[in-house]
Amino acid sequence: MDWGTPFASQHTTSQDKASPEKFLSMSSNGVAEFMLGGLATCGAGFFTNPLEVVKTRMQLQGELQAHGQYSIHYRNAFHAFVTIARNDGILALQSGLVPAIWYQFFMNGTRLGTYQIQDNLGLTKDENGNHSFPRSVIAGALAGCVGAVVGSPFYMVKTHLQAKANKEIAVGHQHPHESMSHAIKTIYKDHGAVGLWRGVTAAVMRVTVGSAAQLSTFSEAKTMIDSTQVFKPNSFMTTFSASMVSGIFVTVFMTPFDVISTRLYNQPVSVTGKGTIYSGVLDCFLKIFKLEGIWGFYKGWVPSYLRLGPHTTISLVLWDEARKIYIARTNAKVKS
Repeated sequence: MDWGTPFASQHTTSQDKASPEKFLSMSSNGVAEFMLGGLATCGAGFFTNPLEVVKTRMQLQGELQAHGQYSIHYRNAFHAFVTIARNDGILALQSGLVPAIWYQFFMNGTRLGTYQIQDNLGLTKDENGNHSFPRSVIAGALAGCVGAVVGSPFYMVKTHLQAKANKEIAVGHQHPHESMSHAIKTIYKDHGAVGLWRGVTAAVMRVTVGSAAQLSTFSEAKTMIDSTQVFKPNSFMTTFSASMVSGIFVTVFMTPFDVISTRLYNQPVSVTGKGTIYSGVLDCFLKIFKLEGIWGFYKGWVPSYLRLGPHTTISLVLWDEARKIYIARTNAKVKS
């Protein structure tokens, strides 16, 4: 199997996929797969975090209120940028950057690393060694589930910090955290380790759906583009084109779960650590649908797409290119 690019579609035999030697070889590179995935998405996260701030504010705006019954502080993505910069300061557009970077590293490092290891072991291919879309969906979903659990505390703290705003433009519950470390210490002191994973159920659904959509459509698009031979083998443009297609599907399928996740993470909690607005994912879903309608699940859709599109493209391109460099250097060391 070619390790030069993720999701290679070349033929592998069932014996090759199952051999102990191959399994040990793949496992020995597991740490590298996690590190490469994490570092690639950290780079993307830095550039797309302002859009994440805008998306979070817009998703919390008019929470459980019908349209026309609440003040609209953010009319659209561009207006939100200007409003936040004017009222909270230009640096507020990078609110929650530290936990966002840590979230990217742990969640996506785990997610992409887990997926790539499954691909390396041939678990995303059929009996003939060809790329299997259904198996890629399952592998992507499993990888997303694991990544969501690992990164959940950082996502919650990121949401709290990004929602924090001056009273004039505040939306949603306002948590008095001063920094990531202050937030983690406060939550742990008040509610223990369990409090740091509050809302993880919604996060698992969000990332599982998003990961399944992203990695399966990326690998499928990459295989189809490769088959057309429009670009040279291992071309940067193949990865770029496939990731652009993937970004569209991720936005469509993940946004409703993203809204639910943001609401559950940001809601105030009682002294026992339970949410005071939503009791869980189903309760949140029903309340949004009843009071805000179907479009309530797509609040912040534009900034979400503007963020997910570039983030998907940047992270997958960086990941793919980083793996090429890593594999090339590894092969060079082996030959020497």
